[in-house]
Amino acid sequence: QVQLVESGGGLVQAGGSLRLSCAASGRTFSSYAMGWFRQAPGKEREFVAAISWGGGTTSYADSLKGRFTISRDNAKNTLYLQMNSLKPEDTAVYYCAGGRGRVARISASEYMYWGQGTQVTVSS
Repeated sequence: QVQLVESGGGLVQAGGSLRLSCAASGRTFSSYAMGWFRQAPGKEREFVAAISWGGGTTSYADSLKGRFTISRDNAKNTLYLQMNSLKPEDTAVYYCAGGRGRVARISASEYMYWGQGTQVTVSS
């Protein structure tokens, strides 16, 4: 079993930055891929970014490339999402997720562990 706890969300002005963290416990952190997803009010959950078990492969939603960076520190059992040049449309609850395997995937069905989410609000 894996427990995931996100932190780092909050209120930020457009153009600002935030770094989200996801602390993992339970199953060996370095044995599975990780991802970030988000869900805005009235919208479906959408893929943000994913990273392979060792951090060597990353994947991003096309609309977020260049602004968001996913990384992981397996020694600290922690996943990160650096978000720059934030826009009001980035406002959402952000979730970290633990994958079924080692490969970075973009589909939510490939993830079996989910955190409770952290709210990110970007004001205009």
